[in-house]
Amino acid sequence: MKTVLMFALLAGIVGSAGAADKVLTPQQQRMTTCNQKATAQILKGDERKTYMSNCLKNSESPPADKSLTPQQQKMKECNAQAGRQTLSGDVRKTFMDNCLKKQPK
Repeated sequence: MKTVLMFALLAGIVGSAGAADKVLTPQQQRMTTCNQKATAQILKGDERKTYMSNCLKNSESPPADKSLTPQQQKMKECNAQAGRQTLSGDVRKTFMDNCLKKQPK
């Protein structure tokens, strides 16, 4: 009985250590930050829901401050280039394919 209890405790300790080492995704980090800010402002109910929604969408910060993944940033740059060149249709599609396949500098 003591052995089983000891193994259960050990498994719990090892399991919690592994969970603490887990790296959070950017979305999870944003959720944690927004939650902490909402708690610090003592927001409750609908006011908290609205704040959290806006914070998670990152709509409170200027557009330049929004965090984009590297792939999203690359798509944004390629799309802007295609727009400046006024490409459309199949030509635009081919340009976007090639642009997105290029390695970052």
